[in-house]
Amino acid sequence: MSELTLYLAPGTCAMAVRIALVEAGAPHQIKQLDLAAGEQRSPEYLAINPKGRVPALVTEHGVLTETPALLLYVAQCFPAAKLAPLEDFFLLARMQEINLFLAATLHISHAHGRRGSRWADDEHAIAAMKAKMPQNMRDGFAEIENHYLVGPWILGEQFSLADIYLFVVASWLKSDGVAIDEFPKVAAHSQRMLARSAVQQALAI
Repeated sequence: MSELTLYLAPGTCAMAVRIALVEAGAPHQIKQLDLAAGEQRSPEYLAINPKGRVPALVTEHGVLTETPALLLYVAQCFPAAKLAPLEDFFLLARMQEINLFLAATLHISHAHGRRGSRWADDEHAIAAMKAKMPQNMRDGFAEIENHYLVGPWILGEQFSLADIYLFVVASWLKSDGVAIDEFPKVAAHSQRMLARSAVQQALAI
C-alpha cells in the first residue's frame, strides 16, 4: 500500500484518524489546515474534499471522508493492529454503533455551540442551540457512561477504534462547558488513552 495522506486540523475529529494511523503503524503524512484562516475553503482543498471539512484521507484508490469511514478503512487495511473486531460481526456492529452515536449525535451537539448557522439563520434560534449544547453533551455522555463504557474499553477488554473516537470527542467537553469529571468512567478512559504511546505520538504534531 502506498503512503496515505491525512488532511486534519488539531482539535477536530480528524485527530481520531491520526491516532488510528499511528496505532496501526500505517505509513502516512499529515497536512494541517488552518481552519481559522479558511484554508478548508480554498480551491486547492475543495478539489480534494468538496465538503470543505476535515478529515480527508488520500489513498491510492481515491479520497475518503467522514471519520467513521476513515477509521474502519484504517482497521481493514492494517488488520494486524487489531483496531476492530473484523471477524466478530456483533462486536463490529457494536463498535460502529458507538462511532455513529459519536458522529451523528455528540458531534452535532458540539457543533450547535459553534456553528449553529449551519442549521438556522435566525439569531435567536442559533442562540437557543448554543444554550442547549452543554446539556445535550451531558445527556450524550451520560449514555456513554451508563451504557456503553462497560470495561476499561468500549468493547470490554478489547481496545478498538471506538476508544480512539470517544477520546477525541471527550476532549471537547471542557470547551463545551462540561467537566469530564462528571463522568468518572469517561475521565478514567481518557487517562488510559493518554498513557498510550501511540496517542502521545499522534497528538505531538
